[in-house]
Amino acid sequence: MTSIGIVGCGAIGQALLKASEAGSLTLPIMGLSSRTEQTARAFLSTLHNPPEYCSQTELVAKSDLIVEAAGGDVIPELAYETFQSGKDLMAISVGALISHPEILDMAKERSCKIYAPSGAIAGLDGIKSASSGRIDSVVMTTRKPVEALEGSPHLTERGISVLGLTEEQEIFSGTAREACLGFPANVNVSAAVSFAGIGPDRTQIRIIAVPGLDRNCHDIVVEGEFGRLHIEIENIPTENPRTGRLTVMSIIRTLQGIAHPLQIGT
Repeated sequence: MTSIGIVGCGAIGQALLKASEAGSLTLPIMGLSSRTEQTARAFLSTLHNPPEYCSQTELVAKSDLIVEAAGGDVIPELAYETFQSGKDLMAISVGALISHPEILDMAKERSCKIYAPSGAIAGLDGIKSASSGRIDSVVMTTRKPVEALEGSPHLTERGISVLGLTEEQEIFSGTAREACLGFPANVNVSAAVSFAGIGPDRTQIRIIAVPGLDRNCHDIVVEGEFGRLHIEIENIPTENPRTGRLTVMSIIRTLQGIAHPLQIGT
């Protein structure tokens, strides 16, 4: 059975540990590593049968698959250490792969796999299927609560705060590559859509800040020789307003599917 090591003890890392304790995640967790050791150890102490806290190097050594749940900035170093050890990586912060394409080359050279769960987006199998033919356009519109968008690099660099908005406002329009650079904690979903389809430079993204909204909403329209695909998702956030509950559920299901004899979907 594939053993996993978790890097990060935020909303996603904690949810995976809770799922393991509840029995919905059955793969053995070999340990946890985090940049905030004290906080991580405090959370582990609340579990009945917690995995061991260990350094990142120890975690990679004892696990078959490393699950990144710590943010895109850890991906380059973590990927290097993971692949050098011949292990596989699950990248939750898939947007980092756009900024660091060398990670894909590294995985190929070492014959390692990178798993990117569907996360907050349904319908990626349809987009992947369509990409085997001609896709003319992919347009994704994301609506999020202002609290989830405040402090993003795109806004900070321009001295913009969205907390005072009284009505919805478009705050970004551009490519998936640009969106992932400007909103790294918010639109990993756009990276996943772009990798499944026509790439980060042809996938168009709009981001709209909506005061009072209590869900993360994504609307995707794909057109091509296959016809037209329209996907609508309204995700309820976790304790972290930037992360939807479906994201955590997707990670759990992807992990379970790795060892399952029946593989569903494209």
